[in-house]
Amino acid sequence: MYPQSTPRLPAQRAVEVHQPTPITPAVAAPAPVVPVQPTTVPTVASVVLPDGRIITGYAVGPVQPEPVTAKPAVARAAVNVALGGVGFLAVCGGLLMLTTFITALTALITQLVTLAVVLFGGFIAAQVLTAGRRSRGGTTVNIRRAVIKRNHFHH
Repeated sequence: MYPQSTPRLPAQRAVEVHQPTPITPAVAAPAPVVPVQPTTVPTVASVVLPDGRIITGYAVGPVQPEPVTAKPAVARAAVNVALGGVGFLAVCGGLLMLTTFITALTALITQLVTLAVVLFGGFIAAQVLTAGRRSRGGTTVNIRRAVIKRNHFHH
């Protein structure tokens, strides 16, 4: 990029002028839709280095900071976090109500099953206990004026 320095005596030194080669950016940026022409041609400056070399190039102006845009009082991230917290609390409340409902429903079903077992068990116990009192002679069948012919009853 820089010309090779040649050892010369100061009286023999000739002024060499080199035209700068513009450096293309390494990052592939999309081309602007409308080509922008510079309003002024940048000035060419020459600098003499302590070892005697002369470097010529474009003068670079100071970088202008971008204008500061007005920031909102509350950041979008803060609003999103707050809304997420409100939604989470709403879901937690709904889940708490759902678990309470499931617990109450389970208790109700348990009580109904217990009531059915007690009633059915009581009914069976009553049948067993009263059956012992009635079974003194077995089944009594009174047949009056019946004529038995070929295993058929006629009256």
